[in-house]
Amino acid sequence: MIAGPTATGKTGLALAIAERLSIAVLSADSRLVYRELDIGTAKPSLEERSQVPHYLIDIREPTETLTVAEYQQAAQALIRQLHNTGTRLPCLVGGTGLYISSVVDGLQIPPVAPQPDLRSQLTQLGQHQCYAMLQQVDPAASDRIHPHDAVRTIRALEVAYVTGQPLSAQQGQHPPDYPILYIGLDCDPAVLTARIEQRTALMIEQGLVKEVESLGERYGPDLPLLQTLGYAEILGYLVGDYSLATAQSLIVKNTRQFAKRQRTWFRKRKVTWFDVSSPTLMEDVWQTIQIFLAHSN
Repeated sequence: MIAGPTATGKTGLALAIAERLSIAVLSADSRLVYRELDIGTAKPSLEERSQVPHYLIDIREPTETLTVAEYQQAAQALIRQLHNTGTRLPCLVGGTGLYISSVVDGLQIPPVAPQPDLRSQLTQLGQHQCYAMLQQVDPAASDRIHPHDAVRTIRALEVAYVTGQPLSAQQGQHPPDYPILYIGLDCDPAVLTARIEQRTALMIEQGLVKEVESLGERYGPDLPLLQTLGYAEILGYLVGDYSLATAQSLIVKNTRQFAKRQRTWFRKRKVTWFDVSSPTLMEDVWQTIQIFLAHSN
C-alpha cells in the first residue's frame, strides 16, 4: 500500500509502479468515494483510471454516506477477489488513516450508521456534558478519547446508545493473514508547502470555484461535503466572506495543518518511508517492492 500526507504524489507513484507491476489501485481516501467531487479532492483523472484499474472511487452520491465499516467490507472483498484471480496485486492508495487501518489492522467496527437526530441532540448538550456521559457509559473509551474531542465522544455515545453495548467492548483487531508492504511518502515541510501551493493553484485554474458553485446550487450550501477542506474555503468566497486570493491562502494553510495531522498519525505506523524529493525515488521504491515480493513467495 502507498500512504502519507496529502500532496505527496501517492497517485503518481502508484501509476509509475503500474508500469512495472500489474496492480489494481484501491482508493483509501474518504472523499474520493463521492461522485462530483473531482477537482477539490485531486481525484485521479479518467485517463489515469483508464491506465490502471481503480476501485472505491465514485461509489456514493454526495448526499449519501459511507461508513468505515462499509468501506472495510468493500475493500476486503476486492482484495479477496484480486488474490483469488491472481491477475493483479491490490495496492491500497490514500491518506485516510481510519480507512487504511480498517483494512491493514482488520479493525472490528460496530456496524452503526450515523444517527443525525441523536448527534444533533448530543451536540446541543455540549462537549463537557457529553464527555461526562461517556465516562459513565463507557469509561474505557473515555480513557482513550481526549476530553475536547467532540467527534469521537459523540461517536462513542452513538454506538453505545444504538447497540446497547459500550464501544470499547465492540472494538478489536483481526489483522489479515496476507503480507503487507507499507510504503509511506513524505518530504521536508517546506517542500510539502510548495507542493500544496502548486496543487491549490492548479485546482483553482482547473475550475474549483465552478465545482463548488455547482454543488451548492444542486445540493444546497449546507451539504456536509461542502464543509470539508478546499470546498469550505471556496464556499466562503462565493458567499462574499473574503476574496478568492484569501480563499486560496486559507486552503493552503488548512491543507498544511491537515498534512501535519496525517504525518503524526502515520509516524506511529510501521512504514517504510521515502522522500518524494529524492531523484531516485522510483528506483528505491522498486527495489523495496522486489525484496518484499521475493520474501512473500
